[in-house]
Amino acid sequence: MTTTLSSKGQVVLPQAARRRLGLKPGVKLDCRVNGNEIVLTPQATVTTKPRLIRNRTTGMMVTKAPEGVSLVTGEQVRALLADFP
Repeated sequence: MTTTLSSKGQVVLPQAARRRLGLKPGVKLDCRVNGNEIVLTPQATVTTKPRLIRNRTTGMMVTKAPEGVSLVTGEQVRALLADFP
């Protein structure tokens, strides 16, 4: 991925990079120089919501959770509803 430095010192992060990391407007980035490289790191852990994706096998839309986030299972919902008045 390539980007250009503006006359004001601004850099636009490519959409593919922003999407992959789940970066939204307003996210603060730490800037560090490592040898001849500039390293930008989001200050806070990026929190993303579960999203719908198409299952390659069935073609149906299913929920995909971000890493480290577990979704509520059907059995958990049934157990919660069992006590519902």
